Amino acid sequence: MAAVDSFSLLLREIGRSCNCYMETLAFIGALYTAKTCFTFANDTYTLIRLHFIPRLISRADLVKLYGKWAVVTGCTSGIGKSYAKELASHGMNIILISRNKEKLEALAKEIVDAYKVETAIIVVDFGEGREIYPAVKKALMGKEIGILVNNVGVFYNHPDYFANLTQDKIWELINVNIGAVNMMVHMVLPGMVERKKGAVVNVSSIFCCQPTPQMTAYSASKAYLDHFSRALHYEYAPKGIFVQSLIPFFIAADSKSKCFFVPSAEEYAHHAVTTLGISKRTTGYWLHSILFLLGQYIPEWLWAWGSYRTGNSLGKEATLQRLP
Repeated sequence: MAAVDSFSLLLREIGRSCNCYMETLAFIGALYTAKTCFTFANDTYTLIRLHFIPRLISRADLVKLYGKWAVVTGCTSGIGKSYAKELASHGMNIILISRNKEKLEALAKEIVDAYKVETAIIVVDFGEGREIYPAVKKALMGKEIGILVNNVGVFYNHPDYFANLTQDKIWELINVNIGAVNMMVHMVLPGMVERKKGAVVNVSSIFCCQPTPQMTAYSASKAYLDHFSRALHYEYAPKGIFVQSLIPFFIAADSKSKCFFVPSAEEYAHHAVTTLGISKRTTGYWLHSILFLLGQYIPEWLWAWGSYRTGNSLGKEATLQRLP
């Protein structure tokens, strides 16, 4: 009995001495639970405010808010093409910039016929580097540029190791994904600042939220666009300029490849334009926002593991393809 009594006494003493630690742990747990609930409630509110409320009110007058002309780069297919048409549906005149003259002319005619606005085209290859920009700047002179959409980009067709890329392809990726955005913004910002209004939309990617092996240069360039946009917004928001980092997930190439989380380019652009002036950093589409939240909270090692698995399933031969 003495041994039993001693053991019971020992347990009580241990419990008494650990009581303060248990209270501390319970307090920390309560704080973590409260933080998680607050974050979830805030994210839910943001989702509703950004993606659903704007659809219930009248469409914004983008011409009045920002200016008469919009510039869209990489605009002959995909998000760029649909974004240009969506802006035209709001009554904005459109300057289309890409490297394919025939596709530019066809899109310009389509926009004029459908929306009765003015259009202009600029044929340039952003992969050629700094030599192209004096001609672009000259072509933009005299236009009241209200919105700039930097959509042009280079991406990996198939994941591969960085050392397997050629130097020409690496420079192409830098010139197009990074250089084009910097130079286009640098050209249009002074006019926006002078008028004290304007908007810049830089199209990043879901791959900006985590380092992505076998898409190393691509994901890094998209992370650059995201950080560049966010910092630029802090610099120029006081001057009346709205800068948005647009972070899409996958977009369907055609109507047959659409699914729940993969909208068509037209559907995506329609949603994305409604976030303009509301959110400086958004996926542009409510279902993509859910995926983005998941992507941010996935452990980095798990994201990297998934990247390797994806790369191995797609094959080890990598090429880079220019968006039109």
